[in-house]
Amino acid sequence: MIAEARAASAAIIDGRAFADGLGERIARQVSDFSAQTGRAPGLAVVLVGTDPASEVYVRSKGRMARKLGMEGFEHVLPETVSQADLMALIARLNADAAVDGILVQLPLPKGLDSLAVIEAIDPAKDVDGLHPVNAGYLASGLPGLVSCTPLGCLMLLKDSLGDLTGLDAIVVGRSILVGKPMAQLLLGANCTVTMAHSRSRDLAAKVGRADIVVAAVGSAGMIRGEWIKPGATVIDVGTSRVIRDGRTCLVGDVDFAGASQRARAITPVPGGVGPMTIMTLMHNTLIAAYRRTGLSAPKID
Repeated sequence: MIAEARAASAAIIDGRAFADGLGERIARQVSDFSAQTGRAPGLAVVLVGTDPASEVYVRSKGRMARKLGMEGFEHVLPETVSQADLMALIARLNADAAVDGILVQLPLPKGLDSLAVIEAIDPAKDVDGLHPVNAGYLASGLPGLVSCTPLGCLMLLKDSLGDLTGLDAIVVGRSILVGKPMAQLLLGANCTVTMAHSRSRDLAAKVGRADIVVAAVGSAGMIRGEWIKPGATVIDVGTSRVIRDGRTCLVGDVDFAGASQRARAITPVPGGVGPMTIMTLMHNTLIAAYRRTGLSAPKID
């Protein structure tokens, strides 16, 4: 997939390379924080059930936290855990001074109330940026903790384009995880933003007017290459597994081959947005640690 990307005319936005550089900057700030406070920032990740993909993702978060000098706390609960027991764990983590960030791996098994769990997390420790308080801060332009994937997308856009002021942007997808916070971040960066989704009328025309296209629908190849405005920058958040030539591969929401012939720059799938999500989680954990300690949080993006 990456080899295909390099053969295209669009510049490839290398999320892995940017994430590596961001990780180095975070590690330096973690060291500074530890020197000032006598402790490392702490991230607690909660996994309910035994979904193999989620288990791998949770372990990778813990490893990355420790690699950057943070404390990583992993809590794996059985799928049969009660809502009360899960809420009790959240309460203990809220009260634990060693824990600066709490992330509950979603989706939760059937029978558990995800919204109640999210709302139970201390907003100051909500490093996934999903608590209504943090969503409200973002909508109001106030400092809070921002959802990891859209934050990573914004970092990649600023690195690729510099100042985003005045650019026309479209976000295709309206989830609370990506679409809605992404639109708010782009508004905060002084873009003119269109929110679209799978039921939008004349989606092709709307996409065709945008200088920035962020696709976050989860539908393989939904955004066709010929829709892309020549010179646009494309951030593809979607990941879908498809069968090609008898093999399973990951593809994005955007027709990569077609879009890369028109776009100025584009993220590949895999290797674009994905690596940024874990690193922005580390970023949020560090920021939360500074704020909770009463220290001025550094700018590390």
